[in-house]
Amino acid sequence: MSKISLEDVQHIANLARLTFNEQEMESYQHQLSRILDYIEKLNQLDTEGVPPTSHVIPIRNVMKPDEKRDLFQREDITANAPSTEQGYFEVPKVIE
Repeated sequence: MSKISLEDVQHIANLARLTFNEQEMESYQHQLSRILDYIEKLNQLDTEGVPPTSHVIPIRNVMKPDEKRDLFQREDITANAPSTEQGYFEVPKVIE
């Protein structure tokens, strides 16, 4: 069993800016020790030749291909503009 000390738990708590009472410290000591034991058990598995995965099941994005299309006519968009030039909005000069 990988035993983590109370000092280790206190150090982790300080790094996380957390404060625990004595009972919580002992509880977290036990929980962290169990986590480390489980990790040690996983490290004993032979994973040679097993490709890394980010998901347990194969996932792929379902996306349709990009298609260029005109949603609006330029004339309709600029119809209410106070001023246009060559099909674009004309605005006052900002930088002098």
